[in-house]
Order: sequence, then structure tokens, then C-alpha cells
Amino acid sequence: MPQEDSAAAAIAAIGEELALFDDWMERYQYIIELGRKLPVFPPDWQTDQHRVPGCQSQVWLEAEEKEGKLFFAGASDAAIVQGLVALLLRVYSGRSAEEIQATSPQFLHELGLVKALSANRGNGVEAMAQAIRKRAALAA
Repeated sequence: MPQEDSAAAAIAAIGEELALFDDWMERYQYIIELGRKLPVFPPDWQTDQHRVPGCQSQVWLEAEEKEGKLFFAGASDAAIVQGLVALLLRVYSGRSAEEIQATSPQFLHELGLVKALSANRGNGVEAMAQAIRKRAALAA
């Protein structure tokens, strides 16, 4: 279940949490810790069918629709990327397809996440957000 009532509230909360840290090394550590708290992603979902293309690391996503909302599970083989998966799930998981589609991944830039990452990782986190939004488009 989502921690916040809306994707916008989740983005605002993430921004406030990241602002508590003085530099990006501390923010990276925080993001990595978020990734460690994700539920275990079943090994039998770690397949090409679930893999997100465009990511430097291996990233897998699974979605399930329940009662008009999409719930996502995700994982990565890289610690920082696992944390980025956790951030995206916090924003998008447990929301309606309409809310997911209405929530632009522009927040990744506004929070400084894309700029703080390597070009490949920045492209990868955007690819993850697009994969989530594409899945929502199929459910709408």
C-alpha cells in the first residue's frame, strides 16, 4: 500500500527527505537503504519478460491490477538502482492508471536525481518510469 495518499504527495515527501542531506553521497546512501527495504522479488520473475530495457543494470518490474489500482514490484542487481526502483514504486505503485499516466517522470529532474547520476543511470531511471507509465496505459 502506498505511504502517501497521492503520487504528488509521495514526490513532495521524497523531496523533503532528500533535502535533509547535505550532499549527494549521503543521499545515495539513503536511496540505497530504501532499496534494501523492498520486498524480495521472486527469482522466477527475474526473466526477460519482466526486464526493463534501457537500463545499464538489470531491472525487473511486475505489475498487478487490484480494485482499479496498479501495484508494482521491482528489483535490480545494483544497489543504487534498487533504491531508485524503491523511489519509483513509492510514487507510482498503488495508484490508478489515470494517476500514473498523469504523473510525469519530470520529478526525477526536479529533485536533481537524473543530474546526480551517471548518464547511463539517469537514462535507466527514466526508462523505468516510462515502463511503469506504459503498463498503466495498457490498464487504462
